[in-house]
Amino acid sequence: MNAPAPSSAAVPASAASSRFASHFPVHKPRLVMVGNGMAGCRTLEELLKIAPDHYDITVFGAEPHPNYNRILLSPVLAGEMTLDEIVLNDLAWYADNGIALHVNKKVVQIDRARRLVIAEDGTTVPYDRLLLATGSTPFILPVPGNALDGVIAYRDIADTDAMINAARTHRHAVVIGGGLLGLEAANGLKLRGMDVTVVHIGPWLLERQLDEVAGRMLQQSLEARGLTFLLQAQTEALVADAAGTRVRAVRFKDGLEIPADLVVMAVGIRPNTALAESAGIHCNRGIVVSDTLQTFDPRIYAVGECVSHRGIAYGLVAPLFEQAKVCANHLAHHGIGRYQGSVTSTKLKVTGIDLFSAGDFMGGEGTEEIVLHDPAGGVYKKLVLKDNKLVGGVMYGDTADGPWYFQLLKDGRDVHEQRDRLIFGQSLAGDVGHQGQNSAAAMADDAEVCGCNGITKGTIVKAIKEQGLFTLDEVRKCTKASGSCGSCTGLVEQIIASTIGGAYTPAASDKKPMCQCTDHGHEAVRRAIREQHLTSGAAVRHFLEWKTPDGCEKCRPALNYYLISTWPHEAKDDPQSRFINERAHANIQKDGTYSVVPRMWGGLTTPAELRAIADAAEKYAVPTLKVTGGQRIDLLGVKKDDLPKMWADFAAAGMVSGHAYGKSIRTVKTCVGSEHCRFGTQKSMDMGIKLERMLFGMWSPHKVKLAVSGCPRNCAEAGIKDVGVIGVDSGYELYVAGNGGIKTEVAEFLVKVKSDEEVKEYAGAFLQLYREEGFYLERTVHYVQRVGLDYVKRRVVEDGEGRRQLHARLIDALKDVPDPWLERVQGAERHEFATIEV
Repeated sequence: MNAPAPSSAAVPASAASSRFASHFPVHKPRLVMVGNGMAGCRTLEELLKIAPDHYDITVFGAEPHPNYNRILLSPVLAGEMTLDEIVLNDLAWYADNGIALHVNKKVVQIDRARRLVIAEDGTTVPYDRLLLATGSTPFILPVPGNALDGVIAYRDIADTDAMINAARTHRHAVVIGGGLLGLEAANGLKLRGMDVTVVHIGPWLLERQLDEVAGRMLQQSLEARGLTFLLQAQTEALVADAAGTRVRAVRFKDGLEIPADLVVMAVGIRPNTALAESAGIHCNRGIVVSDTLQTFDPRIYAVGECVSHRGIAYGLVAPLFEQAKVCANHLAHHGIGRYQGSVTSTKLKVTGIDLFSAGDFMGGEGTEEIVLHDPAGGVYKKLVLKDNKLVGGVMYGDTADGPWYFQLLKDGRDVHEQRDRLIFGQSLAGDVGHQGQNSAAAMADDAEVCGCNGITKGTIVKAIKEQGLFTLDEVRKCTKASGSCGSCTGLVEQIIASTIGGAYTPAASDKKPMCQCTDHGHEAVRRAIREQHLTSGAAVRHFLEWKTPDGCEKCRPALNYYLISTWPHEAKDDPQSRFINERAHANIQKDGTYSVVPRMWGGLTTPAELRAIADAAEKYAVPTLKVTGGQRIDLLGVKKDDLPKMWADFAAAGMVSGHAYGKSIRTVKTCVGSEHCRFGTQKSMDMGIKLERMLFGMWSPHKVKLAVSGCPRNCAEAGIKDVGVIGVDSGYELYVAGNGGIKTEVAEFLVKVKSDEEVKEYAGAFLQLYREEGFYLERTVHYVQRVGLDYVKRRVVEDGEGRRQLHARLIDALKDVPDPWLERVQGAERHEFATIEV
């Protein structure tokens, strides 16, 4: 039977080629693929490598798009990428390879007897070999109201567009499902300006990929970004609006009801087997295939999420690409290669947070666990051992050694000699035969580097050597390694460095792009704002040709800071470009309540202030009050709805925010100084109050802490502060760029001065220099390390006129510019703060 002419919707295939074609027409066997997703197209890519002229190929895709990277749908939703940027194979690729592509055409019938594929619009194409790559369909909870407008799944571009459109006109979103897809959807909708609640039936997030500790850490991090979670919640019904057409709320079995203008179902997927079943192809929780990826009908193959192999359906990309390689081998009639299943690891980047798990990470009877847990540093590692072999592991925050652990697991190596160092990673574990080398150099060639695309180290090294690649971008374009979730980018860079040695020069950190929205670094952006007199985020993004018009969660806060610090009297602070803590004027806690810290100038207080705190604690039933390390009182456990009322009460008592949540001046810690102490040489309390009042309302690249000690005994710990002041007999010594955080950094001596006014001038000049030149989220210690202490001394100590100008600019910036907290609490803005959604 001859194939019908391609329809107008198809990209025409090239004619068969042969040196005998003019005399003896050659008819290639016809391969038809149903499904135009990642697994299917990877099969075609592998087939074209080893047998480029073997088939006339026709592809049917139900969507109106060429093959795109579904992994990157979440950056599209978040506004960080566009559809064009996630396309894997554009229309030209199909045409160049002689593939007839039918887009937006759903195949509804397979006639196995006549070997025909029939589409919904009647398009009919014969096949000699058929490849089913129909993927999966999202599961929709069978609850009342699941067909209402505003209730969608999250699976493709159409779903993504629907969410983007809903975010423009609606406020409340509920995402049902706390898996990877649900969390990415929630994050994207939050960045689009919606209030998002994630509903999850499990006891913690990502329970299939993380243990409870890692899941709780992830939840806490996401709550800090403004997401709300309801765990172990069972949805009873979706409630319609008054018109009965659109969803307005979600009701749970315990009676709780929350508002919802948009409900996103992300509760799992099911292999799409309907077409195969209608054709009589054996299915059992997927299209059943053999080790050669053949179905019950040997002319029909299947790959991807629609497949059940040895009773397992895989949803991760790496196993699907392994299937693709074996399937292509048999389609090419090479007759070798078997797919025997996959040992999977999960290396994810959830909203920028690195996660890794592999094997039996939950452990249990007969296993042992090695655990490293640093909550403050955001790092957690758990390795599970059995019979001196690594059988599983889970990591949060620091996943650099994930590929090495995964290789140990797959190889079944005995690790008893490395046991005491195993948790610290490959470089410290002293891996046999690899001492002294970095983790990339020590990896075997068949070790997987990019789990999303199934790329091994050997593939990357071969591409670098054969094609003369020198940069990360070149390697990414050639091999696709690090081109999906990006979690393997650091490892890929190590491989480039170890392969080409001195020829590799990584981009300087200050030249790296701020985020995926732009190719410009922080320094270039600051310079453009200053030189072009740009006063709004929209103006910056337009002038610098931002790739995404609205920016993302990384660049929006940075741009907002750069604008208000450069043009304090012209640029308007954008609350939506601030993190939830700054918008709520409180620190969100792990249980969803908030921590409120009123300011106590220099650590001093009065009976009236203490009475106001006690009254607030009683009035709002605050469960915990704690004296902080910054000499203030923290009210812990405040309910979200009580925040505006509590802050209004404090304002009425004359108390302002301590900005314990802000990238701003936090505290000025003091000792009692010469006012009371017999060792004191200077009035440290008075000096501390002067500094704190001078700096109140100062926003900065990161949090800033000061301390004033009245004598060299340094009871206020001034030696580990961003600015430390130590009283001596003849005046004060000033120290800068200290840090008492996870890695303690001792402050460096800046200058010795004689008077209180000089302390204010020098300290103010240093902080203004940091405000003008520091990159967003760069602490003073890292700023000084980057520019050098000698440079700071030249600008602040040696250049007297320059110092006075810096100090004057700081005072001018803070003069007559209301702090956002004051704007909302005092005067005409009082009502606006009382009703703010936090």
